[in-house]
Amino acid sequence: MEHESSSPPATLAELGPEGDLAALAPQLAQFAAVARLEHVTRAAELLGMPQPTLSRSVARLEAELGVRLLARQGRTVRLTRAGRLLLGSVERALAELERGAEAARAEADPAAGRVAFGFLHTMGSDAVPALLRGFRAGHPKVRFQLVQDYGAAMLERLRAGELDLCLVSPLPDAPDLTARPLDEQRLHLVVPADHRLAGRRRIRLAEAAEDPFVVVEQGYGLRVITEGFCAEAGFAPRIAFEGEEAETLRGLVAAGLGVALLPPALVPRPGVVELEVTAPRTRRAIGLAWVTGRPLTPPVAAFREFVLSRRGRLLDHD
Repeated sequence: MEHESSSPPATLAELGPEGDLAALAPQLAQFAAVARLEHVTRAAELLGMPQPTLSRSVARLEAELGVRLLARQGRTVRLTRAGRLLLGSVERALAELERGAEAARAEADPAAGRVAFGFLHTMGSDAVPALLRGFRAGHPKVRFQLVQDYGAAMLERLRAGELDLCLVSPLPDAPDLTARPLDEQRLHLVVPADHRLAGRRRIRLAEAAEDPFVVVEQGYGLRVITEGFCAEAGFAPRIAFEGEEAETLRGLVAAGLGVALLPPALVPRPGVVELEVTAPRTRRAIGLAWVTGRPLTPPVAAFREFVLSRRGRLLDHD
């Protein structure tokens, strides 16, 4: 009569992610210490644990795996073939964990950590380089991951943990995000050089109600702001072309394809004239945003405080 055999010991591949595998991790590190020293007592002293406890830990590991890992010879031990195979993998895993731990420590190092910083395309040519230059003067070893994107995409990346901080406009109004205003940026009506309004210095936005507009795509903060100012002026803009960044829109305006509401150009663009808008007051708020309640590493916290200290001086005013 055949007897039912007991269930075989679980293999590594069969260990579940929530139970046995988590318990196995410290046993693997303890096994590696014994294997390196080939001596249980000395390994126990190195690990700061009682020798019987360490012996039981290695025995449990052997039982879990269903193989002998160590052959005991008096007070010393030697690795079996299975033990040598396992030790190679454990050593590589421990080395990778040490690299990860070192990277995590470096990430939070206040002198040499990393900051993932997002900002609007229109901030990248002047305001952001000036911020980084000022901060790096006192924190020369801090590293930056810089991301340029439109507002909605940056906020999603902020929530996902891909970004630590971001410069946005308009400022988000959401309970999971904190935003602090930093400055206001004037928006000009940009018209072709031969436009009927080009000889003026100041205009009311309603005077451009019949003109085609070139605007950034849906999802960009500047698109929302442009449509809001046009509504305030009493009209809905007639969209002729959509683009992704301000200089492309200026090129479309220079080609006579429409007018645009844009931040001031850093370098004058041939073929266009920039007009000050007196009604409504076409300014957009620029602010710094981060996830409410999420702990910040020391370098991120230091950069946040530096940026906030630049309130009212973030942008050049004309």
